[in-house]
Amino acid sequence: MTILDGRKTSKDIKEEIKAEVDKMKANDEKVPHLAAVIVGNDGASLTYVGSKVRACERVGFESTMVRMPNTTSEIELLDKIEDLNNDDDIDGFIIQLPLPPQINTQKVLMAVNPDKDVDGFHPMNFGKMALDMSTFIPATPFGILELMDRYGVETKGKHTVVIGRSHIVGRPMSILMGRKGFPGNSTVTLTHSHTKNITQITSQADIIISALGIPKFLKAEMVKDDAVIIDVGITRVPDDSEKGYYITGDVDFDNVSKKASYITPVPGGVGPMTIAMLLKNTLLAREQHRKHNR
Repeated sequence: MTILDGRKTSKDIKEEIKAEVDKMKANDEKVPHLAAVIVGNDGASLTYVGSKVRACERVGFESTMVRMPNTTSEIELLDKIEDLNNDDDIDGFIIQLPLPPQINTQKVLMAVNPDKDVDGFHPMNFGKMALDMSTFIPATPFGILELMDRYGVETKGKHTVVIGRSHIVGRPMSILMGRKGFPGNSTVTLTHSHTKNITQITSQADIIISALGIPKFLKAEMVKDDAVIIDVGITRVPDDSEKGYYITGDVDFDNVSKKASYITPVPGGVGPMTIAMLLKNTLLAREQHRKHNR
């Protein structure tokens, strides 16, 4: 069994990005600039955005955190997005989700300029991804593909089962695993909360990608020997420890890992890859803007 080490791989990717940025600096070129918009004081969101800002500093990017109060109206947020769309200094920006209830998330994501949509959530970018065109791939699926690529996980002709159909992970993952090329060329089954006989389906899978958000949902008896297990879930489970919780994924790691050929741990698997690939998308955005301005 091989651990797909997201911490190590993401560190390697950040080193590669830093080397690119160092070259830009040596040539007096503008370095990539990522902005993050956060509305309200959600603790998990603040932590996540903070880690993105620190990652930018580490690779030599410029970064801007735009903080807006919980009472921000939809119009105020759309005005801020328009400012970022028109700011030539900013190469890419993200809107940290979730947003407060008074704001229509879909309307907000639609307002982001697709050329600056480094999260890959805009319908134009999603459509391009579905058509195998060059575009920004959502950071978590992009990270999973990169992990598989760097560890040489065989996907051609394999049966991939995706658990969960979110627009951020499950649905894009099902499209990407079925596309031509590597990683891809697999036969994909997309399962969700209404799927019947899920154990029957997962026990036939060569690759399982679980993005459900239910702690330890995937048990050893649901997995065949030598399956590849990608665990996207991350849940805080209350316990009696000093912290008051422990973090676990969708997979019963202790038991499933005994049967798997490759498996991602939680934490330290898919999570760190998400931020690394967000940086990679921002680097791609900078490159596109440079070509466009020539």
